[in-house]
Amino acid sequence: MSRTVNAVLIAVSVVAAATIGFGAYRLIQARPVAATPPAADSAQSEVPAAPPATPVPEMRPVFSLADRDGKKRSITEWDGKTLVVNFWATWCPPCRREIPMLKALSAARAAQDVVVIGVAVDFRDQVLAYAEKESINYPVLIGEEDGLDAATAFGLGSMGLPFTVFIDAKGRIVTIHLGELRADQADLIVDAVLGVNSGALTIEQAKGRITAGMNASEPKKS
Repeated sequence: MSRTVNAVLIAVSVVAAATIGFGAYRLIQARPVAATPPAADSAQSEVPAAPPATPVPEMRPVFSLADRDGKKRSITEWDGKTLVVNFWATWCPPCRREIPMLKALSAARAAQDVVVIGVAVDFRDQVLAYAEKESINYPVLIGEEDGLDAATAFGLGSMGLPFTVFIDAKGRIVTIHLGELRADQADLIVDAVLGVNSGALTIEQAKGRITAGMNASEPKKS
């Protein structure tokens, strides 16, 4: 039985049984078997995802996906760089909202060896059209089922989109942000990762600084 047929059966069983997290269903919908992705303004993408089903690895996993030119690119191509790896899809409203911020981050941080990489878990033709329309200025790797495999390699195969992985220059995963990422949050996290690269912070200190900063940036409840 082909992987595509298997994926169809998985998607149908998820809808029928509803026995796994809604975040998993949303990500499965990005597979090539998804005939009808969520509506552009659907609230689906806003539903909080469940915690990861498998542990997040300490080191970034190795995966390869095709870029916009159809060339297979390995994540190892950017070894030694600080990576901001953003998993997204064209049908995901918060993913689309992040793109202007990621473009600005890519331009502003390039001199610090920070590389933004978009991993689109979506139909290739739709990604190419959207990337051109939005003039995305950072590398975009595209995968349908293999894009989902890449997300799974990070321990996040059952999560909803978007999520963003921050990786230091030694290939260690410092933190993963689930959901839409704001510019102030991205800057906070990148600064902490750069602190790890320079030796000013340990990984644990960076995580603590990120947690404290993220908590402080949350709107106060009345």
